[in-house]
Amino acid sequence: MVFDNAAFDIRTLNFDSDVAFTDNKYVKGQHLSHVLNSTSPDLSAFQFRGGKLIHYHGWNDPAIGPRNSINYYESVVSAQLPGKGPSKIGLRRTQDFYRLFMVPGMLHCGDGPGPNNFGQGIVLADADHDVVKALERWVEHGIAPDRIVATKFMGDDPASGVALTRPLCPYPEVAHWTGVGDTNDAANFACVADERGSFTRGHPRH
Repeated sequence: MVFDNAAFDIRTLNFDSDVAFTDNKYVKGQHLSHVLNSTSPDLSAFQFRGGKLIHYHGWNDPAIGPRNSINYYESVVSAQLPGKGPSKIGLRRTQDFYRLFMVPGMLHCGDGPGPNNFGQGIVLADADHDVVKALERWVEHGIAPDRIVATKFMGDDPASGVALTRPLCPYPEVAHWTGVGDTNDAANFACVADERGSFTRGHPRH
């Protein structure tokens, strides 16, 4: 598709010149980079027609660096007010239609030592525990997810019982133990502003 050569050998790929060639190749009125690279922060068409987006990424993902999702999310926030960089106003506008949830201990889309199941692996009880149902509720009833409870099953087998639960918080918030109760129970955590974050320092909301 890129080199118009059926005999192209992937083992000869040059990561500098060939990737640049691919990005800059002009096909049917646009560069291939606009088709292949999901990096544009301009989601305005999706936003203005009422679209809702839930994006999640495991902190232990060995395939795609988790910071990539944060960088992309912050670029969308910045695009709300061009030239202003990440801001509280841009964050509020972004969270009206797009929320990012970073998942502690999860590998690539699932598995891993952390609370790695929140409806992307098996259907769970309700919109507070299942990301697909949370998206449906947001689209159909206008209720944005302020947290999604993730579950770690014993041996990653639902039939074996629950090992722990933990709230996933919309970035830039993080789950913080309240100091009371079992640390394996999501009920004992609050979503708070990450003091190391780009946007704000704040207080628990939940």
